[in-house]
Amino acid sequence: MSFRRNTLALVLGGGRGTRLYPLTKVRSKPAVPVAGKYRLIDIPLSNCINSGVQRVYVLTQFNSVSLHGHIRRTYNFDPFSGGFVELLAAQQTLERMDWYQGTADAVRQNLRYIQQPDVEYVLILSGDQLYRMDFKEMFRTHRDAKADVTIAGLPVDRDAAKSLGVMRLDDSGRVQGFLEKPQTDEEINLVRMEPEWFDRRGVQSHGRECLASMGIYLFNAETLIRVLEKTDYQDFGKEIFPAAIRTHRVNVHLFDGYWEDIGTISSFYQANLDMAGDDPPFDFSPEDAPIYSRPRFLPPSRLSGAKVSRSLIADGCVIGEGVVIENSVIGLRCRIGRDVVIRNSIIMGSDYHHTEDQVASTLSTGGVPLGIGEKSIIEGAIVDKNCCIGSNSVIVNERKVPEQAESGHVSICDKVVVVEKNAVLPSGYRLSGL
Repeated sequence: MSFRRNTLALVLGGGRGTRLYPLTKVRSKPAVPVAGKYRLIDIPLSNCINSGVQRVYVLTQFNSVSLHGHIRRTYNFDPFSGGFVELLAAQQTLERMDWYQGTADAVRQNLRYIQQPDVEYVLILSGDQLYRMDFKEMFRTHRDAKADVTIAGLPVDRDAAKSLGVMRLDDSGRVQGFLEKPQTDEEINLVRMEPEWFDRRGVQSHGRECLASMGIYLFNAETLIRVLEKTDYQDFGKEIFPAAIRTHRVNVHLFDGYWEDIGTISSFYQANLDMAGDDPPFDFSPEDAPIYSRPRFLPPSRLSGAKVSRSLIADGCVIGEGVVIENSVIGLRCRIGRDVVIRNSIIMGSDYHHTEDQVASTLSTGGVPLGIGEKSIIEGAIVDKNCCIGSNSVIVNERKVPEQAESGHVSICDKVVVVEKNAVLPSGYRLSGL
């Protein structure tokens, strides 16, 4: 059995991404920028490449144009490897006329790509998670257990378990129970594990007593095909696995590294700022397992007397004199004027540059050029791509309002101010309604 040659990966692009709105207003979840220069889709695709899995389909149906463009420009394999990363958008066929109805239904509608003679294993991944995993180790767990299905599992506490699928195992690691998003103590008690179970397997429990599914699944291809053809189940967590554990051998691959489900504005915001800190929980730079992205051939960033601490600065930026940047992520091609203050914020940057002549021309006609104007203050915010923010603007949730509906392309989600992509804010702008 060869994991590398006989494995096909399917990356699930997610639904409408409503919890990440407005970052998903014009793009799918996997296409959301992260850490200044990457996109979320780069994480699972890089894990596949680093693990030797080079045949990958990305399944999506919402706002997939930018995702398709990123994949096309980034993931090109030599013609002798047989590798590819291709997009499978929902489409009408002679057999089906509707869109994907869930994770399992999305895979079912693409079974013809799995039913190939050289596909023995199918790796199913989420497109909006931040982690690093060697899938070869998961395959060894799968092979040694003679499993039909293997689920990557992460120890979590009770609070975290309420938003995840939780599993109960026997001593061999076989799944005996599966409950999707248990909300009460009674439900959690049905699937909780003894902390000593983790300790015996070399993972310190630290009081954690639940084992959560990471949304990473390895199937024997014939098992996956049989399960999907014989049922009309639409979701893996809610339907497929509770049924499969009664009829198939479903085991767990135990993982205890960094893993973050980037599903909400607050989780996205915190994960990015954590990576800008002095001791980031996730490292993009290991030589043996790098995170890949599109090569853009941008010049180095230029800083003129700026003060920068605990921050990530991507390529192609022009940062003016007197600028203060603290605990923030500054994305590609950012133009930041003199005496700007940016704290605890994510500035995603721009898809293109404005020349000095374009900036001067825009200012001469009373317009707002691309970037952040001088003497502006941005704190606790996410500024999406291609935004034009005038000078002396203040983008701060001063009263810590938890939510505020979209107004003039600016909203507040989970206390985080979000400025939409392509927004134009005039000089002297302040948040309304505060």
